[in-house]
Amino acid sequence: MARIPHIAGLLLIAFFLAFPLVYTGANYDYVMHVLITGFFYAILASSWSMLAGYAGQFSFGHMAFMGIGAYGTALFCHYFYITEAPTGICTEFGFFGNWLVIKNAIGVTSTTLTQDCLQQAIDGWGDTVRVWRMPVLLGIILGTLAGGLAGLLVGLLVLRLRAAYLALFTLGFSEIIKAIISAEIDITRGQAGLVLPPLYGEGLNLFGLQFGQTDKIPPYYTMFALLLACLAILTWLSRSRFGLFVRALREDADAAAALGVNTTRYKVIVFTITTAMAAAAGAVQAHYVQIVTPNMLFLLQMSLVVAMAVIGGVENFVAAALGAIFLQIMLELLRTSFSIGGIEVDMTVWRLVFFGVLLMLVLRFARNGLLAPLIDRFARIGVAEETIAKRKAGQEAQS
Repeated sequence: MARIPHIAGLLLIAFFLAFPLVYTGANYDYVMHVLITGFFYAILASSWSMLAGYAGQFSFGHMAFMGIGAYGTALFCHYFYITEAPTGICTEFGFFGNWLVIKNAIGVTSTTLTQDCLQQAIDGWGDTVRVWRMPVLLGIILGTLAGGLAGLLVGLLVLRLRAAYLALFTLGFSEIIKAIISAEIDITRGQAGLVLPPLYGEGLNLFGLQFGQTDKIPPYYTMFALLLACLAILTWLSRSRFGLFVRALREDADAAAALGVNTTRYKVIVFTITTAMAAAAGAVQAHYVQIVTPNMLFLLQMSLVVAMAVIGGVENFVAAALGAIFLQIMLELLRTSFSIGGIEVDMTVWRLVFFGVLLMLVLRFARNGLLAPLIDRFARIGVAEETIAKRKAGQEAQS
């Protein structure tokens, strides 16, 4: 009986693995896009749940670190190239017989290419010199590291603060990041956004199957694999000595410090890990949608992540992840308008009202979310019987 949660988890993983291969309904690409976006929000919600639900560190900066990861890979792939010959007009360095070229910052005029130093060199070379984009995987890794490093620096600076002070600081940090991205038009192109190469370049050949740039199956499995990796890391951490110390911080930081726990160190570590996960999700999502803009850093997006974690169960990151997927699907289903008594109800507006009502009801009547209690209940099935059986066996052995 105690294996029921594990069996249910394996069945759920098997369902998501098989879904793209067996689903034959209408709007295939749209359904796949909704699920990919759901996995993206699941990574953000589960990592934020580890930070807020397990460690008790309420942060409003999670989407900012996601944006750092997205813009980290975007800037890297947009400005850095490798060529066989020097351009003579860009910033460049010798690189193992080739040249590492850094394009000049030209802002929104990059659509015309009139000031693009690399494009000018390519026009002069014709087809005589090869030019390579930077690997997308390297950009994702660098974006993840950038988000983790930013989380480390912010953590070292502010994690001595508590409660509302930490929330206010991370809220201000998020707005600062958004303002910088919007203002530095020459580098980030501001509201025009940066265009990224697709996740798998010109396509992907996997086990003899050829997938094009617009196929949804490769990004679906990529985002799902990243979600599983994040959940595996969070599960391992929560069940380790590290997880025990983190939960002690949530319950009573002063008591944990009195018992010898370096509270600041563990706060910084969990903050860095969760922000790196958010940055990784942002980097992969950026290459999936192939454009990044400051709009992804709106406070409403952070509120959505918090609501997903709360409705799923903020003290259980698996429940938070499932809550994010469920709510993403429900928000899309609620886009369908309907009529009542001849009155047209525009759900593109009212769906957020229903979402807000659901959040308020959960906060009032289900403090630990809707899914976390169900998971805990299944996890406890058979525990009492096993405990009684062990006690009887011990008593019989003693007698």
